[in-house]
Amino acid sequence: MTETTPVVLLVLALLLTGPVPALLARSRWPERVPRAALVLWQAVALAAVLSALGAGASAGTLVMTLPSPGLGLILLHGVSLLLTVVVVARLLWSAHTLGMSLRARRRRQRHVVDLVGRPDRRAPGALVVDVARPLAYCIPGVRSRVVVSAPALDELGTDETAAVLAHERAHARARHDLVLEGFGVLHDAFPRLVRSSVALRSAAGLVEMLADDAARRQCGAVPLARALARMAHAPVPAGALGTGAVTPAVRIRRLAAPSSAAADAPLGAVPAWLVAALAYAAAVALVVVPTVAVAAPWLTALSHALLP
Repeated sequence: MTETTPVVLLVLALLLTGPVPALLARSRWPERVPRAALVLWQAVALAAVLSALGAGASAGTLVMTLPSPGLGLILLHGVSLLLTVVVVARLLWSAHTLGMSLRARRRRQRHVVDLVGRPDRRAPGALVVDVARPLAYCIPGVRSRVVVSAPALDELGTDETAAVLAHERAHARARHDLVLEGFGVLHDAFPRLVRSSVALRSAAGLVEMLADDAARRQCGAVPLARALARMAHAPVPAGALGTGAVTPAVRIRRLAAPSSAAADAPLGAVPAWLVAALAYAAAVALVVVPTVAVAAPWLTALSHALLP
């Protein structure tokens, strides 16, 4: 481990919280392989946290092992250590507060829809609520609820309703809420000046695409695209996942013309399976390579300091 290790890790953490997410968010290839893209986004977020933690740990070890570190080196490494402490504290606090607030909100939502919702043969397995606007959403959890409004049932055809219900059940079955909660926790772990909300927005769009794919396999692309167009401006309660949420126009275009959309995108000539394989490989490299590159020298230096 060299004197530059904490600085390199600190710079890497800052890159993975700003420029890298911005570059990835501008790419079009994630529309082709949303699952692989979501894994890559998770790897970017996790690698940013690990880099910040590694910067502080390596800084503390390096200063401790040097016989007479200079003032500049102490200050520089102190900044790295301070960032690590801040990230850990905010990570623990965010995991607690975000998880508690989301679960409390969803408990209240489930209680309300259980009281006011009613079954309807047009939406088997869902609760129908009598409100003024068409809407459909999933209240995730161990005991999830799929909710649809009476105006939505009046507006949607039978095949479109089936596609909407399949979309919401895909959210509940895959527990997409936990994926988004993890992104929320990692997002809040970094100070406001260095974090970006791009990963949160991109992850939300990708889980909607994953639910779209599940509904398309079950009900077809055309009914789902029509349903998305009709429900494009449907409100979704905070903490819930809804059909009309997150860039419905992009999702409709993806359902209507996936081949042309892929051809216009970067890597459009590359088969989707190869794009996915490259994304998975990049995700593994982001987490494993910096960890191994830092962990081995750090453990060696720490062992030499403790066991001279």
